[in-house]
Amino acid sequence: MWNTVYLDAAVRPLKAQGYPVRDEDMARLSPFVHKHLGVHGAYNFLLPDLAPGAIRDLRDPDASDDDEDDT
Repeated sequence: MWNTVYLDAAVRPLKAQGYPVRDEDMARLSPFVHKHLGVHGAYNFLLPDLAPGAIRDLRDPDASDDDEDDT
C-alpha cells in the first residue's frame, strides 16, 4: 500500500509543474516493481513517527544512492 501512496506523492507534483504525465504511462506503473517486494511472504514494517496522514519526504533524484538501504 505504501508504494502506491508514494507513487502518487511523486506524480502529483510533476503534474502540478506541467510535466506531461500520460494516462497510458500511469496505467503501467506498479507498486510491485521494486526489489524489496515479493508476492509471497511475511512483512514487518517499522513505521516512522509521523503525524496522522503525513508521509516521509521524497528522495531527491539528484542525491547519490549511497544512502539507500540495500535490503
